[in-house]
Amino acid sequence: MDIKVKGYLDRAENELVLANANFSLSTEKEIKTRLGISINKTFFNNVISESYYAIFYSAKAFLISLNIGTSPPEEHKKTYEEFKKIVESRKLDRQLAEIYEEESNKAENLLKIFFYEKRNRGRFTYNINANANKPFAEQSIRNAKFFCSTIKYLIENNN
Repeated sequence: MDIKVKGYLDRAENELVLANANFSLSTEKEIKTRLGISINKTFFNNVISESYYAIFYSAKAFLISLNIGTSPPEEHKKTYEEFKKIVESRKLDRQLAEIYEEESNKAENLLKIFFYEKRNRGRFTYNINANANKPFAEQSIRNAKFFCSTIKYLIENNN
């Protein structure tokens, strides 16, 4: 396997590990107590972001395995567009493209929320908003696991 492909697959796996760790940290009181973290503190936004990056890095690995490169500026958009072309050519399951798009949209929405909240600081309670993201975080992890494992399988079996 190409070293760049392996590097991106490793990064994707690391993001999944972090997503799972942050989900556990958000939901398990024993871990919070042991680490001295407030019982009300959650990291569901991080879970969503890390799940998205796992998908992004897997998509990058897949593209590189096909000798397709993407780079800044707008690397995420370019990666998505190249990945989408492969799906539209029927070389890859359409469901994977839908998951990639969904996670990309969540990450973009989180960014919009961040700027909005920064401007309107103090208007909302962050912990309440963060807890509301739990179902989205659960779905993000499921999507990322499916996407990453499928991409890894395709790469390892020569697409």
